[in-house]
Amino acid sequence: MSGFLTEKHLRALIISVLLAVIGYFAFVLLSGWQDVLNAIVRIGFTGIIIALFLSLVNYGLRFVRWQMYLNTMGHHIPFSGSLKIYLSGFALTTTPGKAGEALRGVLLKPLGVPWKVCFAALLSERLSDLLAIVLLTLLGLSIFPNARWLVLVSCVVITLVLLILFNKRLLEHYHNNINENTRIKRMIKNILGILLEARRCQTPRLFIITLLLSVIAWGAEAYAFYLMLGFMDLKFTVTFAVFVYAFATLAGSLSFLPGGLGGIEAVMFGLLVWKGASHADATAATVLLRLVTLWFAVFIGLGVLAHLSIKMPQKNV
Repeated sequence: MSGFLTEKHLRALIISVLLAVIGYFAFVLLSGWQDVLNAIVRIGFTGIIIALFLSLVNYGLRFVRWQMYLNTMGHHIPFSGSLKIYLSGFALTTTPGKAGEALRGVLLKPLGVPWKVCFAALLSERLSDLLAIVLLTLLGLSIFPNARWLVLVSCVVITLVLLILFNKRLLEHYHNNINENTRIKRMIKNILGILLEARRCQTPRLFIITLLLSVIAWGAEAYAFYLMLGFMDLKFTVTFAVFVYAFATLAGSLSFLPGGLGGIEAVMFGLLVWKGASHADATAATVLLRLVTLWFAVFIGLGVLAHLSIKMPQKNV
């Protein structure tokens, strides 16, 4: 097979994702598949399409942000090819901390993008995502004060990373003077190189623009959750719906579970039940949201990756 990935690699990738899909849908069956089907009927075709569209808004804005990071680091990849590569990374969203999205580095390498640049863009993405989710969580923090400790931990992590990135002199000093005579020291130097690239994406102007894109992107999915709850006749406020989505996402992200699987669902289900939803409605709403956000992205990623691997020559995206 011609393409970026061999048939063997593609098969292993698809199998790993399918195992995650099987595990998830086994959970759905055990949790009450009839409740999920009933919820789909209540939401209706129009409601599902709206939710999927808002997920596409999320993906689109995050791609714009990704393109801005690459451009800032001096790599101007054509829109069409870059979009395909970006979407293909969604195939591995169900890896811990979305680390599998580093697959983009493999696909960008033939286009002259060093792996350090790709990892720097990924780090910048995760930082912007985390800050955006924290800001969305703050909207409803008064509703559930117990969330404060997780928000505090997130703020500490964000602050530490930014302090490191902004200290260019310290990063350059250790990067230029570290001895590469051991594997660990070489790894440390590579990490420092990634941080030096990532700090180029943290200029005040770019930081504000990308943060705004991130807030709108994740806010779109949060609003989709609110609409779905409304279609199911669960009369929660938009503030509460956004808070539940953001706090569950935050908890899942910091758990480093693959795609937040299990963690996000548990928090979302618990908060909905705590606010008065029945177990059946809470389960159905949680599962449906994950289907139109996480799994929608995974299936898009698999489709695009298969297209790249089978249809596209290695040096022409």
